[in-house]
Amino acid sequence: MTPLRQRMIRELELHRKSPTTIKGYVCDVSQLARHYDCSPDRLSVRQVRDFVHHLLTKRHLRPGTCNRKLASIRFFFVEVLRRADFALRVPSPRSRQLPEPLSRAEVTRLLQAAQSRKERALMMTTYSAGLRVSELVNLRIADILSERQLLRVRQGKGSKERYTLLSKRLLEELRTYWRAEHPRRGPWLFPGQKVERPMSIGTAQRVFYELKARADIRHGHGIHSLRHSFATHLLEAGVSLPVIQRLLGHVRLATTACYLHVTVKHLGKLRSPLDRLRLPRPGDVPE
Repeated sequence: MTPLRQRMIRELELHRKSPTTIKGYVCDVSQLARHYDCSPDRLSVRQVRDFVHHLLTKRHLRPGTCNRKLASIRFFFVEVLRRADFALRVPSPRSRQLPEPLSRAEVTRLLQAAQSRKERALMMTTYSAGLRVSELVNLRIADILSERQLLRVRQGKGSKERYTLLSKRLLEELRTYWRAEHPRRGPWLFPGQKVERPMSIGTAQRVFYELKARADIRHGHGIHSLRHSFATHLLEAGVSLPVIQRLLGHVRLATTACYLHVTVKHLGKLRSPLDRLRLPRPGDVPE
């Protein structure tokens, strides 16, 4: 590890960034350095701007991805290098893409496609508690508060902790999984190949994609679709937005409100303006 990378990691830790955020920031700055085959501390603002232009026009990255890379690069130059002359201002609109939740029938098919208790428990935990994948893989056995029917989330976004739901059905599934498929001792609910490390995010994503293919589900995105499904199905069941906001760990209620746009229950109550017009029936219209 180079001294420059060590400096950046140290500064990110001082800013209380999560391990996942630190890894992403370091990766983004490394990508900038590889693009020019040059140490990033030698680059000018113009070169950084050209790199961002390359990401937008050549690689066609999504707005959210570009925003994250911009944040990483800005942090490196301002907080690590203390470059007072670094003034990169690039319009970075947020993505307006709506979430794509799965239906209840699709979630059922996904769970039925599991070929092991661990796969089934992994997907059930994600959906039942509305977890991000980083929160899922960092769950510890001690985070299961069975008497209170709660699940403690330690590694939430922004290093924030919260509590979310622990269903009785999930608790039964986790106990069965633990007795049958967890012979090794360790703190992690879903350990990786080494007992002292949790399952990797990539492994959890791969399990989801494999089950999705087996269940013949062709829409939605990655494992985050189960978190979207959790929120959407709660909203359709009549749970209020502020409660769902707390369960998801959203800072702003407006973030949670996006699920109003995708719920079948709310859309199903609306009538199109066309239905209010007094028009003849199709059979009454002369050909």
